Formats: sequence, structure tokens, C-alpha cells
Amino acid sequence: MINGQISFWMQDTAASARPERPPLDGDTTVDVCVVGAGYTGLWTAYWLRQALPDASILVVEAHHVGYGASGRNGGWLSGKMIGLSRHMAEGPGGRQAVLELRRAAVDAFDEILGIMADHAVDVDAVHGGYLTIGRTPSELARLRAAVAAERDWGMTEDDVRLLSAAETADRISIDGVLGALYSPHNVRLHPGKLVTGLASAAEAAGVRIAERTPALDIRPGQVRTAHGTVTARHILRATEGYTAQLPGRRRDMLPMNSSMVITEPLSEADWKTIGWAGGEALSGAQHTYFYAQRTADNRIALGGRGLPYRFGSRVDRDGRLDRWTIGQLAGVLRGLWPGVPFELAHAWCGSLGVPRDWSPSVVWDRATGLGHAGGYVGQGVTASYLAGRTLADLVAGKDTRYTRLPWSGRTSPRWEPEPLRWLGSYAMYGLYRVADLSEGSTRHERTSAFARLADTITGRH
Repeated sequence: MINGQISFWMQDTAASARPERPPLDGDTTVDVCVVGAGYTGLWTAYWLRQALPDASILVVEAHHVGYGASGRNGGWLSGKMIGLSRHMAEGPGGRQAVLELRRAAVDAFDEILGIMADHAVDVDAVHGGYLTIGRTPSELARLRAAVAAERDWGMTEDDVRLLSAAETADRISIDGVLGALYSPHNVRLHPGKLVTGLASAAEAAGVRIAERTPALDIRPGQVRTAHGTVTARHILRATEGYTAQLPGRRRDMLPMNSSMVITEPLSEADWKTIGWAGGEALSGAQHTYFYAQRTADNRIALGGRGLPYRFGSRVDRDGRLDRWTIGQLAGVLRGLWPGVPFELAHAWCGSLGVPRDWSPSVVWDRATGLGHAGGYVGQGVTASYLAGRTLADLVAGKDTRYTRLPWSGRTSPRWEPEPLRWLGSYAMYGLYRVADLSEGSTRHERTSAFARLADTITGRH
């Protein structure tokens, strides 16, 4: 089994699709400098070239395209709510802006896949929706409540519905399932192929990408890097889970760890046991969340939190995963399908950006020329596309559907100083693990008090 080396997705992407791009070679001046060559930075640069075709745009990246969460995620192009509805509705657009964000997320599926098709990039896309399964009475009760909450926000039976145990089993055979939430609004895809294809599309539009060029300091009009200083009228930060590594940004965004394993391809007999022919993305309603997909080459890729956070907002080294978390994720696989003999092929981890209020922001200051976008809390494949369009339109001075989305101009409070961040993160996931054990043993419909306490500590609900 391979451990780390960024991710299976990046290793599986053809070498021709991920060329080595030279670093910056001395000082330079451009119209726009984007910091970060993940989804957000690349979509921002791509859409800026559409809006401002004469602008010179440079993307500087500390490592290589797709090094961060864009090359390591679960591959869900999802229509789920981005951020917490109550926070996103606090802006001037109110409830209507939140509903528009939901509609824009679903519309993004065809837009993203259309751009990839225009550039002859196959991202292994299957529009199969997503399932969230419940295997205890409390999990099933939470799924009922989730469907009711979606109805309150205007979602219909066509958007989300509850499946019975039998209806769930028709789609996928999982040990002990009582029911599931189903939504058609999800596309399963290959994250590595998407981020490398997006980089190629941005370059074809005239964007320059400088890899192995870490930003050391960002200020109005200037980005100081390890290989020279970039002078630019507009400087846009798209650093997501790596934001805390920048000077003065340690408490802006918490780099929450997310871990994944992927199996070797399963046999035809194993797939007859499992089912899962519809390409749905899969997750669980337990508090120690998991997410999964069936890949185009018949593997199962499954992720979860593992060790949630590193003291001082440190991040991983090239995605290497600890042995305990690998064992935990392997245990989730065995618990879902106890009769299937899994062999793990690759394990890795990465950091996603979590704001203190669990809700994203897109900000651009006309006076300073500084802007940033991020804080998607696990919904970044879709959110980064919309945020990139928002940031590009703000810089271009346009009033569009995207600039009116509820994240425009909003800010989040800062995280607490250490050791409170570390203590809070581990307390939260410790309580969630105890809650899952409690709910599994008592079989009550009521959510465990341990989980309710964790939600209160973190402000998630």
C-alpha cells in the first residue's frame, strides 16, 4: 500500500496532464496575482481571463497544481448547502440569497463538466446523486429531521427525500441500514483529473502558473515569494486549508484534517454483493462522518476525519497518513461490507479550510486590491467554482448572479488561540465518538447528549 505521495488521485492522473511548471524567475509585474493553484485559484484566474481578456494573470503555487485539497478530496461535485444556512442568510440578500446559492450549486454541474468537455478532459463524471445512510434509530431520526429542514428551505421531493431500508437496498447493500436520505444533486468525479484539466484550461486562456513558488508575504500591491516579488494591482488569496501558514493568518482558518483510503479494484462477484450500480456518492449519518465513492475503475474510495487537527495549525507532509487512522478507515469499510475482502491500495490525508462560523466568504477590497475566497468546510469542489466566479466578477466590477451570492463581503470571526483550538478540536471529535458508541448501544431515537455538547462547543448547529 502506498502511503501519502499527495493522493491516489494525483498519482493516477496521467503524467502528461501534470507537467512540471517552472517557478517564478525573479521580480515581475502583472495585473492580477492569484496565490494558490487549487480549484479556487484556478477558477478565479480562468474566469478573470473571460471577464478581462487583456489582463495579465499570474498564479503562484507553493508546491504544484492540485497539491492541496483540490487533489486529495472525495470527488463530490455536490449540491449540498455550502456553509450554515442561518449564517449565510444574515447578509443583505437574506433567505433568498441562500436559495440562489443552492440553485447556483446545482447549475454548476453542467457548467463545470461543459468546460472540461470543451477542453477534452474526461473527469470520470457520473451524475448519480448522493446517499446518506442511517444504521441506528438516532441516525434515521436525524435524516428525517434533515429532510424536514430542507423542506423549510424550499427543497422539494425532487431535491431530497427519505428512502426506506428496502429502497436503499435496491441501490446499495450495506449491513444494518434502516434507511437513507437521497438527493439527485451530486456528480461523482476524479479530483486529480479535474484540477489538472482546469489548470490546462486556465493556461489555454492565457493564465501563467508558477509552481514551487511559495508566497512568503502578501500586502497591497505586492506578493513576496521565495523566487522574487510580484507587483500587481489585484492580489487574490486562494489558500484555503493552508491560510494559517501565512504571516498573521494563523487564526483565520482552521486546517481540519481529512483522511482517505482507496481499495484495489474489486471483483465482479464483490460488486454483485455490494450493488452500487448507480454511481451515487455515499456518506453516513453518524457523528464520526464518512464519505465514499465507487470509482470509474471499480475501487472504493472512502474518507473520514481520523486525527482531526494538528497543534498550532500545522499541516501534513505530502499527505502521509498515520497508522491508527488507516486502521480506523479500514474498519469502516469492513463494517459496511463485512463479507467483502478489501485490499487497500493507497492512503493519504489533506487539510480543508474551516472558518470559525463554519461558513465561507468571498471578499474583495477595491481600495487595496486585496481579495480572498474560501472556508468551504468540505464542499469545495462545487463551492470553489462559484467562489472563483464571484471573485472574478467582483474584480471586474460586474454586478452578476455570483456577486449577489450570500458570501460576498461577509467575514467570519477568528479562531481561539492555542491551546484552545487543539483542545476544542479533540474534544469535539472525542465527544462525537462517544456519542456514536452510545447511540449504537442504546438504540434510542434521540441524539446523544455528548453530540449535542460537541455541537455547542463548536457552533456547528
